[in-house]
Amino acid sequence: MEKEEGKWPSWLEPLLRTTFFVPCKRHSDSPKMECNMFCLDCMNGALCSLCLSHHRDHQAIQIRRSSYHDVIRVSEIQKVLDVTGVQTYIINSARVVFLNQRPQTRPGKGISNACEVCDRSLVDSFRYCSLGCKINAATSKSRRKIMKNGNAGEGEKSNDAALQGFSPATPPHSVNNNRHRSSRRRKGIPHRAPFGIFAL
Repeated sequence: MEKEEGKWPSWLEPLLRTTFFVPCKRHSDSPKMECNMFCLDCMNGALCSLCLSHHRDHQAIQIRRSSYHDVIRVSEIQKVLDVTGVQTYIINSARVVFLNQRPQTRPGKGISNACEVCDRSLVDSFRYCSLGCKINAATSKSRRKIMKNGNAGEGEKSNDAALQGFSPATPPHSVNNNRHRSSRRRKGIPHRAPFGIFAL
């Protein structure tokens, strides 16, 4: 599994886009029908514990919940992914990281350290509040590098394109249409009034 920052495993995007803790459609009559597992080999969505029996030889991870947001234990994810710089939390005696950016209604006051992507307040020297934010930051750096160099290898282009949109999309910068239109309008030849009009 690739751990180098900026180069991500193929299962990461599907993992971050998957909706967990929904009833399993195949095992709706089971008491263990909640889908909180993900197979890194198949990458085919959330699985319940019964579905997991068909993935015995595959690598799977368990997703947990904290305040209605998906988290994963650091002890599990760090085996397959570099989580350096991502804020960790202790939940039920286990250290975890959040999968995706969480909405923040208002910025904290007197914050000395914040997420480089979404400005959520952080402790210590962490740089990101979630795995999604870390990847978005790396993707942005990749885009800037491509723009600076003017071109990029196929690997850089495909990696950059595959990792767009893990967090809520930022609306594009608004353009003042009137100003844009007027900047292209040609004035033409100026017309001057006859001299006789201004005679006293």
